[in-house]
Amino acid sequence: MKKILLTAFVAGAIGFVAGNAFWYLASPLWIDNVVSEELPAALQTNQVAQGSFRDADSSHKGTGNATIFEIATGSNVLHLTDFETTNGPDLEVWLVKASDIQSSADVKGSDWLSLGRLKGNIGDQTYIIPEGTDISEYRSVVIWCEQFGVLFSPADLSS
Repeated sequence: MKKILLTAFVAGAIGFVAGNAFWYLASPLWIDNVVSEELPAALQTNQVAQGSFRDADSSHKGTGNATIFEIATGSNVLHLTDFETTNGPDLEVWLVKASDIQSSADVKGSDWLSLGRLKGNIGDQTYIIPEGTDISEYRSVVIWCEQFGVLFSPADLSS
């Protein structure tokens, strides 16, 4: 009887762990996180750079626009519009010094600055760029999966 209970407990524990791991890794494939943040026109005083997102590969897709604004306070913000990317676990928004990003290796081989977790894989959203950041050094915005080190969508920036 003890052997049957022990086997049932071990099987249940393995099933519980495997089920949670599957949900964490696979649920972003069918669950979208939609956001809608407006950047008031009064804050859009000076457009510093702009780019358009594109697919990283056949599995990791992205569309929309990335615009860096210098706002009235002198700070910079990144505003994503008409944005949509493949969802995934642990996605972040990064400014990258390299341009013409084609692969994860291009991102890993360059300096980058994380602006934080991606708020949603669909919709307009705004990210504050830390004070003192020299925007002219950064040539790309990327959506990056921190957990697996995978590029989801790059956008080359131009003045």
